[in-house]
Formats: sequence, structure tokens, C-alpha cells
Amino acid sequence: MNEPTLRKLLESIRKGKLDVDSAVARLRRLPFEDMGFATVDHHRAIRCGFPEVIFCQGKTVEQVGAIFRALAAHGQNVLATRATREMHQAVLDEFPAAQYHPAARAIVLRQGRQPRPAGHIAVVAAGTSDLPVAEEARVTAEAFGQRVTEHYDVGVAGIHRLLAHNETLQKAHVVVAVAGMEGALASVVGGLVAVPVIAVPTSVGYGASFGGLSALLTMLNSCASNVSTVNIDNGFAGGYIASLINRQAAGKRKAH
Repeated sequence: MNEPTLRKLLESIRKGKLDVDSAVARLRRLPFEDMGFATVDHHRAIRCGFPEVIFCQGKTVEQVGAIFRALAAHGQNVLATRATREMHQAVLDEFPAAQYHPAARAIVLRQGRQPRPAGHIAVVAAGTSDLPVAEEARVTAEAFGQRVTEHYDVGVAGIHRLLAHNETLQKAHVVVAVAGMEGALASVVGGLVAVPVIAVPTSVGYGASFGGLSALLTMLNSCASNVSTVNIDNGFAGGYIASLINRQAAGKRKAH
């Protein structure tokens, strides 16, 4: 249950449209719903601003479908990451509006009134091989109502490609920099903008990249002071943290 839904519930009680017993029955599912195999956190949107997200890897199709159904019942957007097409098909039978993003391996259901995005997040990817992780970041941010601009295949091997996007990058409230190999992109971007840069290392690269460890260490040791790093291939975390930063930055700018 998100904050608008909770407010609507309380308003119904105040106006006498809903009796107390019925309201208590609905509130029993707060703050969580025990499904036996999963404990769904319906209170997270109220506490953290964004609802719980389904991490599908390791779950069965039936488990994903049941959790998806429980989250969707509260009228909020639903995001499922690391999802398969089979999982999407199972969800689609009940929620025709659910969209599958194959590159990001994510399912998104948008429902209810959608907020108008303020500010924007720039997602920058070094190479085409990094797109699955970059797309996961993009889809995550957009599922949370953020406006995103994509700047793909702009790695440091051809730095003029990155510099061509400099004007747009300067307008972003936060940048998500996705790169494998040696992971130098995040430091370069950090030296170009005056906003936080969320560095996302990917497991793309030849043997000595050690499955993304090389990029991770480069990003952790960045000489650009505005760079902060998440785990290898964790585009979701990059998009989530960027959404939190953008929401606060846009809110402060609007207040002024």
C-alpha cells in the first residue's frame, strides 16, 4: 500500500464511506503480507518512497506471478528484475499492460496516476556489450517515474563520442556510468559534470578483467570525487540510487 492509497483509505473512513472493521481488514496487510514462501513488503513505498521490487533470479514462475499479483493489488507500479520471457508470459495473462524489456530482462507494470517527471537522469554506457546493465538502470529509473536520457556506446576508446553529449550531461541531476573492461568511463564522466556519478561496473571484458573485478577496482579508486560505485552488473542499484538523488534534487529546485 503506497501513501496515496493509505490517504484514500483514511479519507473514506473520515467521510463514513468505509467502516472501521473493513479498514482494519485492509490494514492487516500492512506492513507486510506473509505468503509462506515470501514476505511481501507493502509498507516500503511509504517508508522509502519507492515500492518493493521483485528480484526474479532463483524464483519459480509461479512464485514471481504470486508476488507480482500481491504488489499489483495495491495499485502501484510493479517492477520485476532479472525476469525471463516465461515469467512475463505468466504475468501477462493476468496483467495485459505489463511490458517486458528484453535487454534489461525486466517486467514493468504501470498503473494508476503517473507522476510528471522532474529533472532527469543520464545513463551513459561505454559499449554495446554493456547495454543489458545500462538498460536495467534505465528501466528501473523510468519505473519509478524518472525521466532518463540514454547515451550509449560512448566509451573512452573514442572519447569524442562522449564529449558530443556533454551539453545534455551537464543538465542531468545525476549520471549513471556503466562500463566493463578497465572501467575508466566513470572517472572521465566525473570530471565533466558537477553532479553525483553512480558507477556501475560490468562483467564485460577479456580474461584479465576477471569478470568485472578490474572495472570495479578502477571505479572504487576513481580520482573523480563525485563518483560512487555499486556492485558488478548491478544496473538496478544504479537506477534506484539515481532515482533517489534525482527526486530530491528536483524537489529542492522546485521549492526554490
